[in-house]
Amino acid sequence: EVHVTTIFVTHDQEEAMEIADQIVLMNNGRVEQVGGARDLYERPANEFVMTFIGPVSSFGEELVRPHDIEVRREPNGSAERATVERVVHLGFEVRADLCLEDGRGLWVQMTKAEAEQLELVRGSQVFVAARH
Repeated sequence: EVHVTTIFVTHDQEEAMEIADQIVLMNNGRVEQVGGARDLYERPANEFVMTFIGPVSSFGEELVRPHDIEVRREPNGSAERATVERVVHLGFEVRADLCLEDGRGLWVQMTKAEAEQLELVRGSQVFVAARH
């Protein structure tokens, strides 16, 4: 607003992502990535940035945002079978804890409408795949 370059140091991610045009994300004195808030979130440079900015789930060898995991009632070829262990309704958002066939845990995030369409309940079988 005042057209003055300012360096603002904070440990509050939400504050940094709200006010900064450019964020310099550092780890032990080393710059990990420089970019806008959206760049850091959607195109993290490495695993540190991915896990530092926003929630992640381990899915196979990948780290995936919980809302980037597709949940289906039927297999689609690349999907893995999972059992619903817990469903938490948080208004518009629904979080589900799943257990993959090999015993690995996975949590996913979806809209209330998506969860209702899937009719998620504890013990039900679903199929999951990373969207990206």
